[in-house]
Amino acid sequence: MHQPHAEPRRSIYYDYQVFDAWVPSQHPAQQHAPVVVAGAGPIGLVTALALAQQGVRCVVLEAERQVSEGSRAIAFTRRSMEILQQVGVAHRVTENGLPWNCGNSFYRGQRVFRMENPHDPDDRFAPLINIQQQYLEQYLVEACDAHSLVELRWGNKLVSFGQDASGATLQVDTAEGPYTLETDWLVAADGARSAIRALMDLKLEGASYEGKFVIADIRVDLPLPTERLAFFDPDWNPGNTILMHREPHGLWRLDYQLPPGETPEDALQPESLKARINAQLAMIGHAGVPWEMDWCSVYSARALTLPDYVHGRVLFVGDAAHLLPIFGVRGANTGFQDAQALAWRLALVARGVAPASLLQSYSSERVGAAREIIDEAGKSTRFMTPPTRGFRLLRDAVLSLSLTQPFVGPLYHWRTSRPHEYTRSPLNAVSDDNAAFERGPGHGAPPRNIRLDNDRFLLDHLDHRFTLLWATDNGSSLPDDVRALVDEARAQGLPLQVIAVGARQPVAGADRTLPDADGHLRRRHGLSSGGAYLLRPDQHVCARWAALDASRLRAALHTAIGLNTGASS
Repeated sequence: MHQPHAEPRRSIYYDYQVFDAWVPSQHPAQQHAPVVVAGAGPIGLVTALALAQQGVRCVVLEAERQVSEGSRAIAFTRRSMEILQQVGVAHRVTENGLPWNCGNSFYRGQRVFRMENPHDPDDRFAPLINIQQQYLEQYLVEACDAHSLVELRWGNKLVSFGQDASGATLQVDTAEGPYTLETDWLVAADGARSAIRALMDLKLEGASYEGKFVIADIRVDLPLPTERLAFFDPDWNPGNTILMHREPHGLWRLDYQLPPGETPEDALQPESLKARINAQLAMIGHAGVPWEMDWCSVYSARALTLPDYVHGRVLFVGDAAHLLPIFGVRGANTGFQDAQALAWRLALVARGVAPASLLQSYSSERVGAAREIIDEAGKSTRFMTPPTRGFRLLRDAVLSLSLTQPFVGPLYHWRTSRPHEYTRSPLNAVSDDNAAFERGPGHGAPPRNIRLDNDRFLLDHLDHRFTLLWATDNGSSLPDDVRALVDEARAQGLPLQVIAVGARQPVAGADRTLPDADGHLRRRHGLSSGGAYLLRPDQHVCARWAALDASRLRAALHTAIGLNTGASS
């Protein structure tokens, strides 16, 4: 019988809640769920919420009875906030998080590079925002609890499963003993040490780096701005790297690299932690300032991915699918994009609107994204923690030059996580006008989140449906053949909304009209009257036209839901 830890975790700033364990005797017999999500971390919860918002019931299994221990992922990108807005919790993060956009690199007491992430007046969210993972999980749990199509089963450990062409049969252990649960689809969101990945004997591909880092959260009063701080080759930790981030509630995150040969057990000894944290505080001019430890751990930099995220009826997301270096805040931020990319496809498949082959495009898109990230993150990782003597000599040469040669500074750039653009997706239209556009987001890119007025933005009007953005200057009705096609698609179960852009009055055939009096939205998207964009439910562009017509819209919709053969390649 599975008996998870029942005492609240210790923290100096977060009050842990121990949730009631779900046991079979206290619930009606439920032997089947359309989707089971294994893992109630941020990625699993976002996947479950997105599925529920699209009408798919899912059960979330979580072996523990509390949200995660320690701050873990703390820096969330603008694109992650847009995804969190789509599932209804972004406002909770902005209310309580710390926004920032600058990073600083120091060498021998001198700032040698300052990076400022771009921030546009059209951006609702800051480039990055810091908040501890426990709070984000809490907001997501509360959103799941409020949704009738999500069932969270705390204290439920998936111990084994089998699958066939129609679904999977799970063996789940609880405090009362095991029970059997059948599902059409199993989403593996069970993290870096994925039990599902191990049960299937699946191997990650890529590189693991030798460098190990201590991660420590301390409460300390430092009069410093909310900016990323990186220190290279400091006197107290020669040849290595230290990172610092401010967190809410008076906490600071310190990451420092260990010298070769030091074990995690030795590094986490209280005397070792105290000496090194004191040395870092002294180096930045705050020797002797009192501090209190909240949580600490050790991690290694890894750049690994499964070569395929779809294995029969089992679908992998987040750290269960890939392990990415933290440099550039990639782990959770990449996982949110996985969750968003999977959920709309799985919802259409689960509801019988699209063929199961559509899921292969999820794998090809997201494996491609992971490999691109691994290539970029590898550059940052090799700079932060050189894996060989040759890389160290190169890094040290850059450090030395940067003291006198400003042109060297950009080599410190940490290549921040960004939304992936699926330019080669099999779901992109093949007969649209994408190549003819001179501006605006192209195939596979998310749209510009245009500010419509002081507190409304374009993405506020996008939900989990396909969206047809249609430009009109004179307020004329949506063409009759397009209206007929939209009605036909909806009758077949395809979620599709139409937004007219540019008219002062409501447009017949459109679900809503955005006036765009100054033409800003249309200019940023390269649209003139009669032109249109088709956005997928994950908000990425899959087609755009200089002049919309029903036949090409029909072809684009069929391609986007995998009804053309290219989606299964």
